[in-house]
Order: sequence, then C-alpha cells, then structure tokens
Amino acid sequence: MDIIANYGTTLVLVAALFGFLMAWGIGANDVANAMGTSVGTKSLTIRQAIIIAMIFEFAGAYLAGGEVTATIRSGIIDSNAFADTPDLLVLGMIASLLAAGLWLILASYFGWPVSTTHSIIGAIVGFAVVSIGPEAVQWNKFGGIVGSWIITPAISGIIAYFMFISVQKLIFNTDNPLDNAKRYVPFYMFLTSLVICLVTIKKGLTHVGLHLSNGEGALLSVAISIAVAFAGWLYIRGQQYNPKDDSKMHFANVEKVFGILMIITACAMAFAHGSNDVANAIGPLSAVASIVAAGGEIGGSSHIAWWILPLGGIGIVIGLATMGEKVMATVGTGITHLTPSRGFAAQLATAATVVIASGTGLPISTTQTLVGAVMGVGLARGIAALNLGVLRNIVVSWVITLPAGAILAIAIFYVLQACFS
Repeated sequence: MDIIANYGTTLVLVAALFGFLMAWGIGANDVANAMGTSVGTKSLTIRQAIIIAMIFEFAGAYLAGGEVTATIRSGIIDSNAFADTPDLLVLGMIASLLAAGLWLILASYFGWPVSTTHSIIGAIVGFAVVSIGPEAVQWNKFGGIVGSWIITPAISGIIAYFMFISVQKLIFNTDNPLDNAKRYVPFYMFLTSLVICLVTIKKGLTHVGLHLSNGEGALLSVAISIAVAFAGWLYIRGQQYNPKDDSKMHFANVEKVFGILMIITACAMAFAHGSNDVANAIGPLSAVASIVAAGGEIGGSSHIAWWILPLGGIGIVIGLATMGEKVMATVGTGITHLTPSRGFAAQLATAATVVIASGTGLPISTTQTLVGAVMGVGLARGIAALNLGVLRNIVVSWVITLPAGAILAIAIFYVLQACFS
C-alpha cells in the first residue's frame, strides 16, 4: 500500500508507457490478421492495407472500445486474493503489459502470428503465481485456452474448406464462370454482409450505447444484407464483359469481384478487432489507473479514463505501420498461395467463427482462427498446397506464447519490486 501512496503518479505513467508498447505489439501482430489475406491476394497493396487498418482499427478502438472494462483480464485470476496487497497487483499488471508487449514485438519481428490474448493471460498468470501463489489463478480457465489451439482453427478451417469448394463448384469449374458469378455472387455478398453485421453488432455497437437483443440484431443484419446483395446484383449486372475473352480473362474478372468482397470484410474485421482486442492493452492499464486513483481499493470493474482509449488506438496504428508487414506476409503468402476467392473464403470463415464463438462463449484467438481458415483453403487444393515448415513454426509459437509471457512477466515483476521497494 505504501508503494501506491508514494509512487502513484509514477506507476500510472509507467503503466501508460507499457500499455502503449502492448498496443504497439497488438498492431504489429494481431491487426495484420485482418489485412494479411487482402495483401496476399493483391486485392490491396501493403500501403493501402495499412491506411485502411489505421482508419478502422482506430475507429473501433476509440468509438467502440467500451466504457467499462473488467479489472482483471478474462477473469483469469482472483482479484480478492490481492485485497490486502494491491501494490502487488499494480506492479504485476505493469509487468504483464511490458512482458506481453515485448513478446508480441519479438514474434512480429520473426513474422509469427501469435495470440495477443494468450500473451497477456500468460503474463498475468506468471506474476500471480510468484506474488500470491497458484491459488490466485483460476486454473479451470486454461482448459478452454488450450482447447482453442485445436478447436477454433478446426472450425474455421472446415468452414473455409467448404466455402471455397462451393465457389469452385458453382462458379469456377463451370462452362460459364461469369454468368454463374452473376447468379451466385449476390448470395455470397448476402452471406458476407450478414456475418459482418453480426460481428460488428456483437463486438462493437454495444459499447456505443446501441444495445440490441439477439433477435433485433439478427433482423437488422438480415435487412442490411438483403440491401447489400441487391446492390451487388445491380453492380455485377451492370458490368460489361467480352464473351469472346478466354477462360483466364473470365476467371480474372470473377476474382476482381471477390477482391472487392475481401476488402469490405477486412474493413469490418478491423473495426471489430479494434473494438474488442484493444482491451488486451487498456484492461490492465485501466486496472492500474483505477486502483491508484482509489488509493489501493480493488473494484470489480473500472471506468476508463478519457486518455486511455486514444492511447491504445494510436499504439495499435503505429505498431501496424512500423512492424505489421512480416506477419501480413506470413498469413497472406507464407502458408499457401491465395487468390481473392480463396482469401474471401478464409476471411469469411474467420468472421463466421468469431460469430459462433461469441454466441457460445467459446474461447477464441482471431489469429488462430484465421490461420486455420487459410489452412482449410489450402487443404481444398491438397496438402501439397500448404507450406508445412511455416505452419510448424506458427504452431510452435502458439504453444510457447503462454510460458514466454509468464517467464518475462515474472522477471519484470521482480525488477519492478526492487525498483519501488
């Protein structure tokens, strides 16, 4: 308690610095997931992807990042265990921010797409065990985390596989791919819009005061999606294509349509990601700020100070702009060769899995979900289409994320204790 009383302002400033670093790491690693397939399919250049992600990630983080955040991220530790020693919780949260941020930046440097959520959870567990003991950790939460390494990539992979197969059978493997594109693409537009609307309503709009029931959200999503499908039908119908063109030109024209769908999906996913995953950076930071402001009292939730959301949003944007390229390359080109139609199948499967997870409470990593979806698209063309070496490195990075975050947090926690004692 003496540490909070004597160094309160300093602790908040240090937490803000490390929270910014954590947001930087999120931008460098996790945000690239939303744009990696668009860049890999050449639907967007890296510069265009960065600009679009900057706009939508910041908008999601700032406009829909939430007015209230849980003091302890994901309920992974019991805050009551720190009731008598709030200074340990403050130092631990600061250590967790720096540990997770450093791991994300290191992973981004090597081009490994890892889970930002698992990074911060591993870090929080690490400091909790050495500061209070194993009893401070709610170990039952770990079953879902470990299970998510298998379950979420499997779900998104299966959805992406069948989505891509349907595109192949209905459009590309036919005598008249352009005519069939005009017939079926409005349906894919409806499906895309429906999933995007559900993701946005579920993850974003509740934070800006628009609280819709599940039924109201579904009806609004269907209405918007019908309008989008109709607009898409008018757009495709109005396109003039030369029927004398060879099949390669027909395929190229169809791929352009899927490229447009990919860009729309990427924008929506970036907004949803900004509104949701910015909590990985601002959750622990907000906890530190609120505990210091309350003189050491630990509450169940904390109101976010006005400066925290912009700090997280700006950190995410800078991280993407400076270090996002390698992870985008891994996701977009390293796992398998993507075309706009393949990338569309992967992106839509990712969004659909997010909707399923939100509705069922399934623990999820957007990174692992997208990697699973890209794998599913690759498997639709045979296992030889996958770069197994890249996949091996990705899976290893997933497994070591939790212990890496924990080990770094423990070391930093002891350093902070020595500095502020």
